[in-house]
Amino acid sequence: MRRALIFKFGAIGDVIMALPAVSLLHASGTQIDWVCGSAVRSLLECYSWLNILPADDRSILKGSVAQRARSIAQMWRMIGFTRYDLCATLYYDKRYKLLAFPVNARNKIMLSRTSRDYMLIPGRSHADEYARILLASKDSHRPQSLPPVRPDKLPEDMAFSAAAGVRIGLVPGGAANLMRQQTLRRWPVQNYVELAKQLVAMKCEVVLLGGEDDRWVLPHFEGVSVSNRIGSFTLPMVIKACDQCDVVVSHDTGPLHLAGLSKAAVVGLFGPTDPGNFLPRRNDVTGIWGGLNFACRPCYDGSTFAPCEHNGCMYQIAPELVLGEVNKLLKSRCSGNSSPFQVISPEVLR
Repeated sequence: MRRALIFKFGAIGDVIMALPAVSLLHASGTQIDWVCGSAVRSLLECYSWLNILPADDRSILKGSVAQRARSIAQMWRMIGFTRYDLCATLYYDKRYKLLAFPVNARNKIMLSRTSRDYMLIPGRSHADEYARILLASKDSHRPQSLPPVRPDKLPEDMAFSAAAGVRIGLVPGGAANLMRQQTLRRWPVQNYVELAKQLVAMKCEVVLLGGEDDRWVLPHFEGVSVSNRIGSFTLPMVIKACDQCDVVVSHDTGPLHLAGLSKAAVVGLFGPTDPGNFLPRRNDVTGIWGGLNFACRPCYDGSTFAPCEHNGCMYQIAPELVLGEVNKLLKSRCSGNSSPFQVISPEVLR
């Protein structure tokens, strides 16, 4: 059997977008070993066909010289004596090339900003681009983008009380990882608060989702009847929590991709990043791309954002517009139908 080694520590969204390509690689008869960090380990362990090789990514990326050397040496001992057909380092930064230095592989690849064959082309779904790169396929017509690959080993359903009607998940935090904060991705928290108030007025149950570091949003929701589950769930549990929501609303952050793996309908909010790259490609997913006619949109180049003081593209997305798309998805689900994947702009919604 062929064998492939994947280097991708995180982040959550990047890992989830790479999974469809890795799944196709596995389906072709390739055993997959994946070197991952602690932030995504619990998620990747829910895929029975992956062999997980955990690495101390925090020490490797942020530790002292001694900590980095020790952690890299430990990782090399895991992989240095195995023969691989493919070693794929899914990063642009050439410093990551060091990680694959001792790997005995017939073919070693990594992302490149100079070679089109190994570049994630702007505007294309990253899931499709990872497939093109990992499967060494040429650009060709594909009638439909690759959908997210749901884990085959998830925990039991969450212990939510029976909803009195409609349950909506909101993700007001996020947009951060081990290396940096990316706050320009966030929809303003006061807009989430206003949306929550309108949903509560409609007799919806509103659930706040996010990681431990997102608790800073909670004071903004004081006096609003929401269920706080921020910091309560592992990544697999977030997927199951989203399963029990009718719709999840999130800007471009990790839980958006987790919601994409779930059974919930999704409204994704974008501004400085292109939803064509990042929005989960499946039915019942609607993207709203703020900043229509902004010359600076998108400003994310795959690594950094342009200097910006007002984040106008995200402010252009009004809570009423998001509520309208939530209601459309709810109406479609109530009728037993699926809504097609789409990306729309605030102007279209007016």
